[in-house]
Amino acid sequence: MNAVQETPQTGTTGHPAAATRPQPWIDDPYAQALHTGRGPLFLRRSDGWLLPLDVERWCAAPGAADTSLLRRCHAPVLDIGCGPGRLVAALTALGLPALGIDVSPAAVARTRGAGAAVLRRSVFDRLPAEGRWATVLLVDGNIGIGGDPRALLCRLRQLTAPGGRLLVEAAAYDVDERLTVRVEDARGRHSRDFPWARLGPAALHTAATAAGWIPVDTWESDGRCFAELTIQPMPAPSAPADTGRATDTTWLS
Repeated sequence: MNAVQETPQTGTTGHPAAATRPQPWIDDPYAQALHTGRGPLFLRRSDGWLLPLDVERWCAAPGAADTSLLRRCHAPVLDIGCGPGRLVAALTALGLPALGIDVSPAAVARTRGAGAAVLRRSVFDRLPAEGRWATVLLVDGNIGIGGDPRALLCRLRQLTAPGGRLLVEAAAYDVDERLTVRVEDARGRHSRDFPWARLGPAALHTAATAAGWIPVDTWESDGRCFAELTIQPMPAPSAPADTGRATDTTWLS
């Protein structure tokens, strides 16, 4: 989940300065959930509305819906907001060069521990191989990153190779919402507020076409909704075509 930010808390060790010294990420609810591999964890809106976050699924092996995504991936693959890294690790195990990015130190550590390549970056930071990713993944609600889906989708066009694919997950019901939320656990510990968005299939289609994406396919699996999008292909380069199972990592530079 790429938008979750670390939330330092104050400590009480008895040292005169301890009351104001940040304790980095120790009590961050998202980091704690990734450490244990379980929730409950929620997105809380300012009016009290709660959206449960599926931490257990994020930290488990890929399920049927994830497999439907993995089958459509061609290397190299960039996973935006990779969280604990289940998809990046699965792609790596299949021999597909893949990179995850996430702003959460806990997510980066867990992904790296799973043996996958990962960077602590925002999608709006400068990234390796911009314009050369054959597949970009945007799942687990990450269409909400930054609170402006059209801006996010425009940024992803900059990252994707000509003729490449974006595999994106929509909400399983009709919704088109921009909101401010925070991550909160069952004990009331929470992150800072941050902008977010939620799009159902119809709203995703509208935002994607406005951002210059061409719809290729939509499908449902295990109660989740996905879309495959592409950008207008450019003339093919003279280099040999990617087979989808290359083993070099020049795409990281």
